[in-house]
Amino acid sequence: MKKIITSESVNIGHPDKTCDTIADAFLDEALRQDENSQMAVECAIKNDKLFIYGEASTSAKIDYDKIALSVLREIGYKNDFKIIKEISLQSPDINQAVIKEELCANDQGMVYGYATNETKEYMPLPIMVAHKLMMRYEAYRKSGDKFYADAKCQVSVEYEDKKPMAFSTILISVSHAKDVENNEIRDKVLRHVLTPVLSEYKSLFKKETKIIINPSGKFTIWGSFSDSGCVGRKIVVDTYGGVGRVGGGCFSSKNATKVDRSGAYYARYVAKNVVAHGFADECEIEVGYAIGYAKPISISIDCFGTNHTSMQNIEEYVMQNFNFRLGNIVEELGLLKPIYKQTACFGHFGREEFPWEKIKN
Repeated sequence: MKKIITSESVNIGHPDKTCDTIADAFLDEALRQDENSQMAVECAIKNDKLFIYGEASTSAKIDYDKIALSVLREIGYKNDFKIIKEISLQSPDINQAVIKEELCANDQGMVYGYATNETKEYMPLPIMVAHKLMMRYEAYRKSGDKFYADAKCQVSVEYEDKKPMAFSTILISVSHAKDVENNEIRDKVLRHVLTPVLSEYKSLFKKETKIIINPSGKFTIWGSFSDSGCVGRKIVVDTYGGVGRVGGGCFSSKNATKVDRSGAYYARYVAKNVVAHGFADECEIEVGYAIGYAKPISISIDCFGTNHTSMQNIEEYVMQNFNFRLGNIVEELGLLKPIYKQTACFGHFGREEFPWEKIKN
């Protein structure tokens, strides 16, 4: 059976990703000073206004304005911003449920982890290629002053019997200076972004593959002056591009007691190991947590009929080698370290620099 799967990625200048990056920069600064920081400080942006809000229980002294403005300058904003803050302590009702003799979940929630062997990163092909295109674009746009940080792309892949056969369509839109003509945009994006990335996937690039670049005609108004943004609106971009399911919560801004983040990272870690060790071609792990509980209330494993051994053997492998208790997740993956700003753009999975991507022997 044939079908087409489309996934998208967005660059750091997209207002939602800008907010994710700022929020995770706050978290990193808190963890640098106090590894036990309880953080959920988010932000929203529109035009020249940035609203910072949320909860923080930490001994760290955080200069929110300085961190936010540093990220905005790094992205390429040259204007001044009006910053409005509304930050309080974490509710003591939540704190007493989390900080016990054993670390407990900060909230209820179900999380998913997914892996497939269709790429070397054990990720679905469409989202992996989309992220690589955005990474390449980000590096290219910094080499000059004609292209800006707001950009997005979509990759559509044709599958037959669950195997990727060809790129159907590749769509990319990039913000640019007013004096750059459409022909120049197309030429430079093709030469400096698409060609270097797609050369890794030559067998999937067919004569019928459609390449669409800046279909709007122009993209000179970008970022917060083009669109509003806030933390957590790109959970499909952050995970599996619509192939694997996602839980109800986003990742950015949240420290490791929030199982929306830590539980999802561990579920990915387990699913990737199931596939990497050859137990199945595809694996999805669902885990349910309850506030004030150290261990999950449910764990479910699905290999979609691609398993090469019995599901009972896979379940035994998981239970004997992995511990889903929150305290273990934090310790095993090293989640008290300031590693989060780098996760905010280009996806949280499929990148070897993160500890939840390691293969456990």
